[in-house]
Amino acid sequence: MLIGIDVGTTAVKAAVLEVDGSVVQTFASRYPTQRPAPLHVEQSPHDWMERVISALKQFDEGSAFHALGLCSQVNTHVFVDASGEPLLPALTWQDGRCAEDAVLLDAKVSIAEKIKWWGAPLPIDASHVLARMAYVARVYPNVWEKTRWVMAPKDYCIFKLTGEVVADPMTCFGIVDQDLQLIEALIELVPGAARRLPSIAGFTEKVGTIRNDWPCARTPVVTGAMDAWSGLLGAGVSQDGQGLYLSGTSEILGVVSHRKTPTRGVISFAPCEGIVLHAGPTQSGGASVEWLSRVLAKSAPEISALAAQADLQDVTMFLPHLEGERAPLWDITARGSFAGLTSSTGSAEMARAVLEGVGYSARLVFESLYHSAGLKPQAINHSGGGSASEVWCQIRADILGVPLQRTAMRDAGVLGAALIAGVGIGIFSSLQQAAKDFVKMDAEFAPDPRQTERHDKRYELYKLLYRQLVPFNEVFLNHPHATNP
Repeated sequence: MLIGIDVGTTAVKAAVLEVDGSVVQTFASRYPTQRPAPLHVEQSPHDWMERVISALKQFDEGSAFHALGLCSQVNTHVFVDASGEPLLPALTWQDGRCAEDAVLLDAKVSIAEKIKWWGAPLPIDASHVLARMAYVARVYPNVWEKTRWVMAPKDYCIFKLTGEVVADPMTCFGIVDQDLQLIEALIELVPGAARRLPSIAGFTEKVGTIRNDWPCARTPVVTGAMDAWSGLLGAGVSQDGQGLYLSGTSEILGVVSHRKTPTRGVISFAPCEGIVLHAGPTQSGGASVEWLSRVLAKSAPEISALAAQADLQDVTMFLPHLEGERAPLWDITARGSFAGLTSSTGSAEMARAVLEGVGYSARLVFESLYHSAGLKPQAINHSGGGSASEVWCQIRADILGVPLQRTAMRDAGVLGAALIAGVGIGIFSSLQQAAKDFVKMDAEFAPDPRQTERHDKRYELYKLLYRQLVPFNEVFLNHPHATNP
C-alpha cells in the first residue's frame, strides 16, 4: 500500500491507498492559523508534525507500506536551526509583511531576466523565499544568524521523519530557472541565502526511510512535490491540452502545454517529468467561504444551499481579495468588497455573490493561462475541497464556459503524493501513466449557455470594480484609521 500526505493551508490530510487506487483509510486534522498583526499570517510547524505523526499512528497497524509521499502548501516558509527546531512561527503564503523587501528585490531584476529564468515576467512578491529571507535578516538578525535551513512545510516534515534535508524543484520555482538549476545571480541578492537552501532532488527520488522511533518505521520516503503539482497528478492531469482547477483555501488553476508565450501574472513552470505546467494561484477561494461562514454563523454546505436559493436579480458583486490577490494581479493592496447592495439583498444573495466572485477570480487567471499556454482546454479536471459543492461546481462551469470533470477523490494532493511515491519505488512506470490510470471521475458539469451569457456581462463588471477600487485601496491602507495600515 501507499501513503499520501498533504500538509495543507488549514489541515493535514492523508490516506492509505491500494495500488489500484482504492482508498483503505483516510485522516484529516485541522490546525490553527494566527494573525497576530496586520499582514502577519503564521502557523506552528509543530502543529504540522503533530498531525503527520497522528496520521501515521492511525495507519500503523502492522501493515507494510511500499512508500510515503508528501506534498504541501508552498511559499510558506519555516526558518530552522541545524537540529531542525523552528526559530520563528512559519510565515504562510498568505503573509504579506515582506512586501517592502519584495519590492526592493524585484526592482533589481529586469523583465528580460525574468523571462529568461522563469519563462514569464513573474514579480517577486511578499511570499517569495528571498523576500522572506531578506525580511528576517533585516528584522530578526539574531534569528537569521542561527538559521541553518529555510524550508517548505513538506520538506520540514521529511527532515523530521528521515533526518534528510531535500526540496523538489517545483517547490523552489521562484529560485530555479528553466533548466531546474538554482539561479545564482538572483540568490546572491540576499547575502547568505544560498547556504540556507536545501539541496534539490526530483519528485520521485527516494530520499530516506522513516526513522525507527516514528510510526510506520522504515517506510521509504520520496521527495514529493508542491501542492499544485501533486494536485495536478491527483486530478488526472498530465497531458498537453488538459486543464486543472483545484479548489482549496485558494484556487489553483493550470493548463498543461509545451507551448509558451511569456504572460504577465502567471507562472510558466520549467519542463519537469515531461510536463509543462502553466499555473496561477489566487489568494482566496475556500477562504472566502470560510469568512462568510463565520459572518453568517453557517457551515460551508449551508452557504452553498443558501446560494442555490438566491434571487439572481438581487445578487451583488463580490471581490474575494480579503488579503490581497495573487495571480494574475499580484496586488497585496487589493481588498475584498461587496458592491451593488440593495435593500433586497439578503444572505442568500450574498452567499451566491461570494461563490460567483471566486469563480470570476479563477476566470481571470484562466484567461492569462490560455494565452501563456497557447490553447484553451476542451474540459477542465476539477478537484479539491471546494469541488464537493455541486452548486459551486455548476457556477464555475457556467462562468468559465467549459465543462468541469470532477474527481471521485476530492483530496487530489493526497492522491498525487501517493502516485509520486508509487513511481518512486517502481509500482508505476511514469507519472503520466499513474495519473491516467489511477484517477477516477464521478461527475461532469456542463455550462448552461444562458448562465454563461449572464456571467460574461458580470465578469466585465468584476474587472471594472477591481480597477475602480485600486486608488481607494491605496488611500485606505495609508489612512491612520485603516484596519490594515
